[in-house]
Amino acid sequence: MSEILKSVATRRAFLRDSAKVALAAGVATACKQDASATTVRQSVAAHPAAAGGAHDAAAAALANADAMDAMHEKSIKAFPAKTSGKGNQVLAPKLDKGVKVFELTAKKIQWETEPGHFVEAWAYNNQVPGPQIRVRQGERVRVILHNELPESTAVHFHGLELPNAMDGVPYITQSPVKPGQKFTYEFVVPNAGSHMYHSHHDSAKQVGLGLLGAFIVEPRTPTPAENVDHDFVFVLNDGPHGYTFNGKSFPATEPLVAKLGQKIRIRFMNEGMMIHPMHLHGMHMTVIAKDGWPLSNPWRCDTLNVAPGERWDVIVSCTNPGTWAFHCHILPHAESEHGMFGMVTALVVQK
Repeated sequence: MSEILKSVATRRAFLRDSAKVALAAGVATACKQDASATTVRQSVAAHPAAAGGAHDAAAAALANADAMDAMHEKSIKAFPAKTSGKGNQVLAPKLDKGVKVFELTAKKIQWETEPGHFVEAWAYNNQVPGPQIRVRQGERVRVILHNELPESTAVHFHGLELPNAMDGVPYITQSPVKPGQKFTYEFVVPNAGSHMYHSHHDSAKQVGLGLLGAFIVEPRTPTPAENVDHDFVFVLNDGPHGYTFNGKSFPATEPLVAKLGQKIRIRFMNEGMMIHPMHLHGMHMTVIAKDGWPLSNPWRCDTLNVAPGERWDVIVSCTNPGTWAFHCHILPHAESEHGMFGMVTALVVQK
């Protein structure tokens, strides 16, 4: 019995002593925590900039983001911005005994590429690109060039398979057309498709400054490709005027507008010196022609690489309503920290 009592007493002493040890440890821990808190408070008091540094950095990042976002929003809300002058306007011919006559006058002008930004342009008929010429395969055409520029020039009909004398390359097929002179090109239109016309004399300068235009030849017999609701021409350029669609830079570029269910044709023409992969959001493009020649096997894509001098024809079925970005996918041609610019427009599909 006495052994049992001794055991109970021993357990009670153990529990009593353990409680004292735990209490002492808790007090010691609390004291350490108080000391640590005091140290932190003393440190903050001694260095208030450290306490606010993280908050200031977050506030600065937010302010920078707000400033950038405001620039992006401003450029988008300005689209489509109004500017003076409009290029690629269809030129109505005069008729002379069954011949369609088109007159082109090349001269210097001031051209507004985006709101408030004027550049020197060398233009046909006061517009960049020059007026759009539309004819039918087999028709006889006369194009009279009047040169009011300070240097010689000529016109090459890019993609048309013409008689040699009408090819428009100085010292290969003709003499240069000097300032104040004129030259007449006349031919029967041979091959249908999406073609171009432009200077072929000091051409890096003259084409870059605006001496370019679309020459559209409709086939003798209409094909299914002609059965569309809208036919858009996209002339790309990347010279002294910057990155442009039809002579304008975003937000002054013109949107493509169609109704839900309509079918549109887009004719890409690259008059620049760089490749431009054209990317459409929301819908695919069906590629139907290359350099004016119909493809036997059309194919689909959402990004189409358009090299200098190339023409590509695509069909888009407008099945997805909304405003869809449409731009060159070499991103420095389309967007910066200041927002969208240059080779950007939109396809607007209305319900």
